[in-house]
Amino acid sequence: MTEADRIFGRFPSFIREYVYAHAWEALRSVQVEAAKTILESDHHLLLTSSTASGKTEAAFFPILTRVCEAPSEGISVLYIAPLKSLINDQFERISELLDESGIRVTHWHGDVAQSQKKKLLENPEGILQITPESLEAMLMNRSNDIPRLFKGLQFVVLDEIHTLTGTDRGNQILCQLMRMERLIGSSPRRVGLSATVGDPDLAAKWLAAGTDRSVDVPLFPNEKIRWRLGMEHFLIQNPNFDQTGSPLDGKDRPRALLDAGYEYAYDCVKSKKALVFSNSREETEYVCATLRQIASKRGDKDVFYIHHGNLSASLREEAERRMKNSDTFAVTCATVTMELGIDIGRLERILQIDSPNSVSGFLQRLGRSGRRESPPEMMMVFREEEPLPNAPLPQLIPWELIRAIAIVQLYIEERFVEPPSRKKDPLSLLFHQTLSVLASSGELTVSALAERVLSMPPFASVEKETYKALLVSMLNQDFLEMTDEKGLIVGLAGERLLGSFKFYAVFRDSEDFTVRCESEEIGTITTPPPVGDRFALAGRVWEVLELDTARRLIYVKGVEGKMEISWPGDYGEIHTRILERMRQVLAEDTVYPYLQGNAVARLEKARRVAKNTGMTERSLIHLGGYTWCLFPWLGTRSFRTLRKMIGRVAPNLGISGIDYEGCNYLMFRMEKGTEREFLETLYRTYGDGRVLPMELVSPKELPVFEKYDTYIPGDLLRHAYSVDRLNMQEAILRIKQIFQNELDVQHF
Repeated sequence: MTEADRIFGRFPSFIREYVYAHAWEALRSVQVEAAKTILESDHHLLLTSSTASGKTEAAFFPILTRVCEAPSEGISVLYIAPLKSLINDQFERISELLDESGIRVTHWHGDVAQSQKKKLLENPEGILQITPESLEAMLMNRSNDIPRLFKGLQFVVLDEIHTLTGTDRGNQILCQLMRMERLIGSSPRRVGLSATVGDPDLAAKWLAAGTDRSVDVPLFPNEKIRWRLGMEHFLIQNPNFDQTGSPLDGKDRPRALLDAGYEYAYDCVKSKKALVFSNSREETEYVCATLRQIASKRGDKDVFYIHHGNLSASLREEAERRMKNSDTFAVTCATVTMELGIDIGRLERILQIDSPNSVSGFLQRLGRSGRRESPPEMMMVFREEEPLPNAPLPQLIPWELIRAIAIVQLYIEERFVEPPSRKKDPLSLLFHQTLSVLASSGELTVSALAERVLSMPPFASVEKETYKALLVSMLNQDFLEMTDEKGLIVGLAGERLLGSFKFYAVFRDSEDFTVRCESEEIGTITTPPPVGDRFALAGRVWEVLELDTARRLIYVKGVEGKMEISWPGDYGEIHTRILERMRQVLAEDTVYPYLQGNAVARLEKARRVAKNTGMTERSLIHLGGYTWCLFPWLGTRSFRTLRKMIGRVAPNLGISGIDYEGCNYLMFRMEKGTEREFLETLYRTYGDGRVLPMELVSPKELPVFEKYDTYIPGDLLRHAYSVDRLNMQEAILRIKQIFQNELDVQHF
């Protein structure tokens, strides 16, 4: 008997029937290894394997086996996922699995009917699928119910943990688990799932935080890469639209009617089931509206849908249903909300507009296609303003195209995926959890509150003096109140925060206005236009008919056309390894097989520019007169640090007008110094490591990034910024490398 047969024989009959019904010939290795940990040990489990490898079944087959073998009172399994859409999808998948088992599964988030939640509260059992925000609400408002609901909790499943590690939202979950464990008096086992974990050891440490169990991390051999990948590039306002390449399927395209890049994108997904990814909600809206406009001009059927966080639940669910329907062609334009593990059947193609920011994001998006044994297929389309003849050097480089190539090559050559980060001073979350703990527990002494909060894993590095300063500030702002007995309770300002459902979320939100067309809810926007003005949402254009400011409602009617819209947001960090590989892309002469005709030509042109200017050999380039350009090839945090380093010595060198795009380059005027003086100043000032990160942060600076940062004292914020958003070590190393390189090639 093989190990797989032995494991399979232990599964209950309803699981074996599920396997037979789906015509699986055998359990996959990921399913066997997961079962061994869950059934034959008491360890936590971190399961990392490729998208569509069967991780959900790998986790739930043995978990449900355990639940059947040792039934317990209350909820047995808690499944936490970062997106409602992911919970909805997994609810359907698990419901099918449990049809004949007698085990109930309940999903719980803001879009689920109260009647379903009430049933679980009255009779807690089976599996509960929930978002972090809904779990926070439960801990705050039903604290006394937690022991009854979860007294038999055996497992906690955390899905897509690569989106959680190192973030306030992920750390919120760790706080929630510790608070639950205190209330129920036991520590359930944890199972983490993800297809793209950059450093499994760091992720495993995060998963086990606050517990004394070991974490098993089964390792699987790297699968041979089987992709259909293409990249094509377009110059905006290029009059010769007909010189473009053709889509992956090789079909001829008609002459461009609107924009060569978008016409090409349209042909890539025409008559296919596809997802179109963009890096922001603004771009997603614009792309969807453009594709619909092309369909209208060509006389094609409108099969385009849209999916992002500012849309109503009904519109998001319609897009999901259309994509799951195997009988129809449908194209959904999406942001990260469709990047994660929603099973939407067999997708024929992924289209990516511009480059993803990370290797992880690229793999997640690519992995949406290629299920049912066919290889994943992605086309990336890049549109770039044609540089003017007198454009400065940095504007002659197609940075998005170069970054996409670097991301692909890093994974092909090294299987590189960004490692998880860790926050040392998560002050916004600390503020949030302080209020949440007090709201659920009632009055606590200062020492009791500090013990409860600071013992939670995300706050392990927070100094007691820091927390004391935060509590004093919260008292002064009336978020907290001290009773006559010297206990702490929630103050009036804190009660106002707690009174809104938005408090449960630790990510930043805005005071959005709800958009309605007659009785249909469309979604939300941040800033309401005046009556008569128009704006874009859900891939369409709307005209404002009426504003109800008091109720934050906008009534609209649909009109033809397309427009842009803007939401506030942070689109993520870029790792230094990507920038370093971008430098190599420009320096090497490799011909990448996935580049289409225009992209090949544009890369070759960029490489000639790089060679002629020496920008890949030397980091500091003189652009003429007082203008200089620095190419440090550093990721977001280190680039930000170097920028501040230069700003600190700028007066001595007469540096002004510092300009930059992302973390690709720094352009500035230098009226007093030479190339040598600039590099020597940086080397002398920072090379010995005596300058502390905090010295780079101006006393007047107020670095507000997270949701509750506006309530944090400025000196605490500046310190947190220095330790969590700057990378002094990497920036200093790069300064030394640049200085030594200039000495070696004797440019001074």
